[in-house]
Amino acid sequence: MASHKLLVTPPKALLKPLSIPNQLLLGPGPSNLPPRIMAAGGLQMIGSMSKDMYQIMDEIKEGIQYVFQTRNPLTLVISGSGHCALEAALVNVLEPGDSFLVGANGIWGQRAVDIGERIARVHPMTKDPGGHYTLQEVEEGLAQHKPVLLFLTHGESSTGVLQPLDGFGELCHRYKCLLLVDSVASLGGTPLYMDRQGIDILYSGSQKALNAPPGTSLISFSDKAKKKMYSRKTKPFSFYLDIKWLANFWGCDDQPRMYHHTIPVISLYSLRESLALIAEQGLENSWRQHREAAAYLHGRLQALGLQLFVKDPALRLPTVTTVAVPAGYDWRDIVSYVIDHFDIEIMGGLGPSTGKVLRIGLLGCNATRENVDRVTEALRAALQHCPKKKL
Repeated sequence: MASHKLLVTPPKALLKPLSIPNQLLLGPGPSNLPPRIMAAGGLQMIGSMSKDMYQIMDEIKEGIQYVFQTRNPLTLVISGSGHCALEAALVNVLEPGDSFLVGANGIWGQRAVDIGERIARVHPMTKDPGGHYTLQEVEEGLAQHKPVLLFLTHGESSTGVLQPLDGFGELCHRYKCLLLVDSVASLGGTPLYMDRQGIDILYSGSQKALNAPPGTSLISFSDKAKKKMYSRKTKPFSFYLDIKWLANFWGCDDQPRMYHHTIPVISLYSLRESLALIAEQGLENSWRQHREAAAYLHGRLQALGLQLFVKDPALRLPTVTTVAVPAGYDWRDIVSYVIDHFDIEIMGGLGPSTGKVLRIGLLGCNATRENVDRVTEALRAALQHCPKKKL
């Protein structure tokens, strides 16, 4: 028998069936799920430490090594979104007193600064939205600040910038510095070669071009990065993100696996299937699909009289296109019109690009000419019907 009367009654909203709108997600992520990945999410639970689950985890690791183009044994999944992978990298590599150099040309660099300041001495290299970094600029920062770690965002989804990476790993290593790269918005959509580009720590998320549900992130560490982490003088500030524990649980250290935390089993089914889909398609075919879809989108947008925010075509991120908010319009009106009348999600800016851009994502299975036609027709209608201030 219950010893107390219930103070809270069953919520009326939860006594109704769950209702989900049918929307085309053409923002910067998350993206729509293909049928095979949706089906994986409906499979029955298995034990999180069973041999069957370990097999799935091993297959996921191989998939990450493929999409990252790395042979790093220390490759695994973080039970959390891309933010969690960034935090895992920083809390394991950085120690108090370390110098940390950050390319802060968008929201993700700003987040790296925020997390890094809780641990180490941070030196931001600040750029206006739309900017990128040259080897010369980074070398000046390396020489001046002598960091142990450099952070760059490969695909800056808040600004639509694709950061060149060739040469940066070699440059960092000349200065005894590790290279950390965020590829959440770029993975699967544009060429990326972890080992050949000398990237020491690479992470990404599940919910963008991989078309898996949000909540898991992919990460890999070079031998140089592992040496730095495994020779720490202090414990990482986070137990949940302690790479030594996670490496063991993910079978990266050739030791018997020990329980660390309960992994999101169903989400990992979906991630496994997303990696299987891109393996079947082929990385180079995926890159080509995104490049061609983005080029078609750029042409359609320009035909509407809209201006692309990133002027240099070589620096445009294929997965997330930024468009300058057209003069006289409120970006919120355009975004609202497109979702309300066409059931298509696009987004405004984020962080330093807020109020400056509209963001259109072509991610994984959504990177098609048909979807480009749908979103540009929706934008055409929005420009005709949304209020415009006289300049």
